[in-house]
Amino acid sequence: MDTSIARCWDFFSSPENLKVITPDYMGFEIIGTLEKKMYPGQIIQYYVKPVLGIPLRWVTEITQVREHEFFIDEQRIGPYRLWHHQHFFKEVSDGVEMQDIVHYALPMGVLGVMVNALYVRKQLDQIFDYRYKKITELFHG
Repeated sequence: MDTSIARCWDFFSSPENLKVITPDYMGFEIIGTLEKKMYPGQIIQYYVKPVLGIPLRWVTEITQVREHEFFIDEQRIGPYRLWHHQHFFKEVSDGVEMQDIVHYALPMGVLGVMVNALYVRKQLDQIFDYRYKKITELFHG
């Protein structure tokens, strides 16, 4: 991203900006009010509508934060059996390099594996593609 690490961190460390980089069809809606900046132990509750517009409650905990370097969120309640999302930020010569590492698993054993192969993996790819485009617009546009 063609920006400073401080500007990048200010954007991504504000949970309210998650809506900005989430596709509209997901119906992302934060429940309640949040602190402006994330912190370890912060609980974020929201609704998403990933399938047929049906709202699902998702509760995330910010488990680790190292300012200007990374943060980690983990699902506490939601559609996944496991959701562990690492967000890394690195200052480079032409701005900031950002990397997302997501580990996830669906419930329902073999059925969950099939649903992942047929639907979930593709949807996650679409969501992260959308985020990449939005971030490019925000920081390069």
